Amino acid sequence: MVFSSIPFLFFFLPLCLLFYYAVSCLPCILHGKHSYVMGQSKDFPGRSGYRIPLQNGILLVFSLIFYAWGEPVYILLMLFASAVDFGNGLLMERFGSSRGKRRIFLMSSVIINLSVLAFFKYADFVLGTINGIFHTEIPLLNIGLPIGISFFTFQTMSYIIDLYRGQVPVEKNYLTYLTYVSMFPQLVAGPIVRFSTVNEELHERQISMEGFQRGLFRFMQGLFKKVLIANQVGALWEEIRILETGQSSVAVCWLGAVAFTLQLYFDFSAYSDMAIGMGWLLGFHFPENFNYPLWSVSVTDFWRRWHISLSTWFKDYVYIPLGGNRRGVKRHLINMMVVWFLTGLWHGAAWNFVLWGLYYGILLILEKYVWGKKLEQLPSFFRHLYTIVIVVTGFVLFVFDDMKLLQDYLLSMVGCRGNALWGTECIWYLKNYGAVLLAALMLAFPFYPWLCKKRDEGGDGRRMLISLAGMLGYLALFGLTTAYLVNDTYNPFLYFRF
Repeated sequence: MVFSSIPFLFFFLPLCLLFYYAVSCLPCILHGKHSYVMGQSKDFPGRSGYRIPLQNGILLVFSLIFYAWGEPVYILLMLFASAVDFGNGLLMERFGSSRGKRRIFLMSSVIINLSVLAFFKYADFVLGTINGIFHTEIPLLNIGLPIGISFFTFQTMSYIIDLYRGQVPVEKNYLTYLTYVSMFPQLVAGPIVRFSTVNEELHERQISMEGFQRGLFRFMQGLFKKVLIANQVGALWEEIRILETGQSSVAVCWLGAVAFTLQLYFDFSAYSDMAIGMGWLLGFHFPENFNYPLWSVSVTDFWRRWHISLSTWFKDYVYIPLGGNRRGVKRHLINMMVVWFLTGLWHGAAWNFVLWGLYYGILLILEKYVWGKKLEQLPSFFRHLYTIVIVVTGFVLFVFDDMKLLQDYLLSMVGCRGNALWGTECIWYLKNYGAVLLAALMLAFPFYPWLCKKRDEGGDGRRMLISLAGMLGYLALFGLTTAYLVNDTYNPFLYFRF
């Protein structure tokens, strides 16, 4: 089940919220209170009684149903992973005075988590690589990839590592911990929510009308970005991708690469928006995952803005423990390449992902030690252009897992396949997809925040008029989105396979 689907929008999510809010209001109903408004009540604080456990229970049930929708057998895998970390956490707390024993439980969790991830995600990749190198015929396992395994593995690992470091308290209620691991808004596509981020809200949280409105609008923004932008520019990319080598002009190849970049950005950031919005609806505050990454002025800046939760995870749990930049230049270079090799591998079990990770590792090293200071002296326009070219080229590495197709497409982008610089087909694509490309480019850059700032600078009457127009616009866009979902069969989610 995906967020941008009719069953989720009109059945699953409304039912979940209905039961969730009914449980939230139950204490006041039973005690004859009428002043309770979806959240904390001075008469019934969050930790008292049964409201929070019931809320967590409703959320847990719906989260397990959500995960089981496509592959019920893998619920057992998630239950196993969460039980391992929960149990080791309790043992770590039991032997709190012994650092050696705490380290044993830490290593037990980390090894088991990474082993499960490696088996399901990388077993066939390793076997295929061995077959290719040694010309063997070891049969592949052909194991289905559990949805969201990369995300919930990193989340469970963050808990046990932070517990070992003394940065979070031990969680003594398994159902509460399982609610954290399985929480459906961010389970399959992030952002990667650490236990420390939501620990307090797992035990005490407030749902206000302001939070509800904010969450609803954020969810709808993500829905619009996914259906009206990502899916449409994705259709353009699919049309260009199937063209034969040498048939596409250089301009069309670049147009296709830009279309895929926009598709991936809007696809993934839209799901993060919807996850954050649903978090608000449920009383949780998930971290931001994107900050207009295509507006970056360097590769370093890009990775401060793209998939922020993943970048900070690798920084805190891999880069800094390896020594960061504190042990000399040589060690720093090694640490950076290790982190970016792992970042590429995390995204997928194929060599193009490894190549993509190393590509960024090398570029970040060059910015750090070779041309970074010179880059800062250039006008901002050229710094933006430099970053866009690197990012778009990088996503060509990202999309082709067939090395021959990757090579052909890269050569076609620079005209080395005998293809023309320009062709009439490029004009045709621009005419048919020009409106959605223009909308995508406007939303990819901080134009919307600028409009909001101008709105807030106006008088009360102007703000009210703009707000009313905005609400009507949201309703119209929701109707259009629903029409697309009913009639259009092209509704992929790219990060499901990562």
